Amino acid sequence: MTTVLATRPGTLEELQASGWSSRTVKDELRVNLIEAMASGEPLFPGILGYEETVIPEVINGILAGHDLLFLGEKGQAKSRLMRLMTRFLDEWIPYLDIPGSPVHEDPIHPITHEGKALVANRPASEIPIAWWHRDDRYAERLAPGTKFADLIGEIDPAKILSAGASLNTEEALSFGLIPRMHRGLFAMNELPDLDDLVQVGLFNILEERDVQIRGYPVSFDLDVCVLFSANPATYNRSGKVIPQLKDRIGSTIVTHYPRERDLGMDITREQSMADGLQEEDHDYPVMVPRFMAEVVEQMAIEARNSKWVDHDSGVSARFSIANYKTMVSSARRRAILLKKEGEPVPAVPRISDLAHFHSSAIGKLELDMMGSHQMTESQVLDAIMAQAVGVVFDEYVDEHGLGEIAEIFAQGVRVEVGDLLPSAQYVEMLKRVPPAWEKAFEVNAAEDPAVRASCVEFVLAGLWATDRISRGQRHGRVEYVI
Repeated sequence: MTTVLATRPGTLEELQASGWSSRTVKDELRVNLIEAMASGEPLFPGILGYEETVIPEVINGILAGHDLLFLGEKGQAKSRLMRLMTRFLDEWIPYLDIPGSPVHEDPIHPITHEGKALVANRPASEIPIAWWHRDDRYAERLAPGTKFADLIGEIDPAKILSAGASLNTEEALSFGLIPRMHRGLFAMNELPDLDDLVQVGLFNILEERDVQIRGYPVSFDLDVCVLFSANPATYNRSGKVIPQLKDRIGSTIVTHYPRERDLGMDITREQSMADGLQEEDHDYPVMVPRFMAEVVEQMAIEARNSKWVDHDSGVSARFSIANYKTMVSSARRRAILLKKEGEPVPAVPRISDLAHFHSSAIGKLELDMMGSHQMTESQVLDAIMAQAVGVVFDEYVDEHGLGEIAEIFAQGVRVEVGDLLPSAQYVEMLKRVPPAWEKAFEVNAAEDPAVRASCVEFVLAGLWATDRISRGQRHGRVEYVI
């Protein structure tokens, strides 16, 4: 990629002498992408599971010089992919340093009247040059509530009154976000939610690369790569996006949820760490058993397949990330509060730590009003968790001996667990149900009391989720009975 000169040119004369040459945004993207591919460096760091599906299509779109649409449900890294495309811009580009100019003018090919006049009427040695970093050459907007003036621009009455500007000249315009991103990337999220008038303005930019406001055409040779995101359910609905605009989008990149649970777990943990979660906290570290991470991820899988959840909306990866962080935080809370009672560290999350997941899960899925049959969101979430626990339980625990445990509970045995119950108490508690203690060793053979408590709760929750025993909740505790 183009490197920053040790002493960057400060005038047009110095810039011309440096050998710098002008090129379009899409040329920058293409050339720098090719260099990155040839060097073998990661193209989209932090994006997992798209190596053979989405990323090849993004590469093809960039190489082809297309404007791109990322089509997928929420939580499928569409925005992250768009933002990462700035990696393929030159690190710094020069522009004409014109005070108050709404655009970063190419010093060789200015597009505004003011920029052209400066280059034409002043010697190169007196034309100041400034530099624009690639991180500042990206802007995005969410469609709901966005107006034409926000994106394209508007006639500015103040300029007409004070400067006597004519309506059909650029001096009368107040530029919107897209013209201001000349020589950069602009991303429009949730494209189908844009008003038709704004979509027409976008169509004109994709087709002619110029700006037309209130019937006054002012031609600019706009240099911008436009990116879009949309949900398939709304994008494919007739009348949501005007056909002319669809036709001008070069490549449609279809995203998807992780196709394997292990991959989803990797994404969840990595993004949780990126969001600031610290499992290995210095004072109160947390060790997450694999089966607990699997339960959290399986909850997202069950939600995406649930008859109670609106499939058109999807279930974001943020559902798993938020629940994972809540589970870890609950385990850490226990370690802090029970430190004086000798609670071991690292803390180990239990099923009872997921009793608090409603706070992080509500709002991250939408109910199917036809399929939910008047169930509340909390009831749907509880059902999803039970299904997830049952699936993972069947993978870990052998069927042999489960009937014996159920028979013990049938004799009136009650076992109470909870997120603030000291791990050491599980040993005494399970003496009443020895087979359940033995089943815990099938899940994990470690002798650590915190691990054993987590395994015991998993076995009990699995027996409940597979309808072998019942449970009730009171005062933050979970009681398992027959």
